[in-house]
Amino acid sequence: MSNKPMVVYLAARGFERDLLDELALNGVHVREVKERLVLADGLFRSAWAQNIWLEPFFQPIASVGEAVRTLKSIQRNWKLHSVDFHRRAALIEEQLPPVKAKPLAFGAPAPTSPLGSWTLWDRDTLLVSAKCSSAFADGEVNFEEDKLNPPSRAYLKLWETFTLLGQGPKPGELCLDLGAAPGGWTWVLASMGARVYSIDKAPLDAKVAAMPGVDHHIGSGFGLEPKDTGRVDWLFSDMACYPERLLGTVKHWMEADAAENFVCTLKLQGATDHAIVQAFREIPGSEVIHLSCNKHELTWINLSERRRRAA
Repeated sequence: MSNKPMVVYLAARGFERDLLDELALNGVHVREVKERLVLADGLFRSAWAQNIWLEPFFQPIASVGEAVRTLKSIQRNWKLHSVDFHRRAALIEEQLPPVKAKPLAFGAPAPTSPLGSWTLWDRDTLLVSAKCSSAFADGEVNFEEDKLNPPSRAYLKLWETFTLLGQGPKPGELCLDLGAAPGGWTWVLASMGARVYSIDKAPLDAKVAAMPGVDHHIGSGFGLEPKDTGRVDWLFSDMACYPERLLGTVKHWMEADAAENFVCTLKLQGATDHAIVQAFREIPGSEVIHLSCNKHELTWINLSERRRRAA
């Protein structure tokens, strides 16, 4: 019997195998798996978990009414993640207060009200956690999309990142956008009032290139040197490249003390290389997450304040 606390990991959609492999590589014992839910011993901040149920427990129930009373006695807001006994779970859910999950307007803060998660593990047993790693239902963030102005849907990655962080570039701060074309990330940064030094072998979308504060350069993001830009407040990369090459680039900028904060997409090729993900995670002050809008990719975040705390 393990003395580590029980934890439930909710895998990002379609990445159950990646979650299980990552847990195994980090010594986390898995007890049982039901679809996207992984019941395990011990907490690990998995990159492939869309949400983590931090304090789960099993609760026997004799009826639908008892399940409702049990959940209401703990707190108000609950999200059902149904994996079995769907009709019985739905009967319980419809008697709980509804959770409003309308699309979020960018700039609005993340929810602060506690949102618990639950499921029927078997017909007469609730699996419940009042505390979860994400304040969003199943850890998935949905926005009121702007279908007119950005040149690609890649902008949603930055919207989600800044919402989860509760911070982003301030007006006037200098941002470097590596591999920027067609300009989805540059559009977000310029819309926030930042100055953007963007670089790509291709031009930006004309509307983005004309935005105030945008300074676009034709060239390779890998060929750019810190001396070319001076110190930047934020370094961003959504480049389609091997993560190993990106790792070398960000370490170069870090060693030169040329960037305060980093947000980069790790675009994984073929089978997931967990070793390269771990290499990014091990940089002091780092966090690696799977955004709701990420596909077979992860987002690496490294903020100067976190590096200072980790030192």
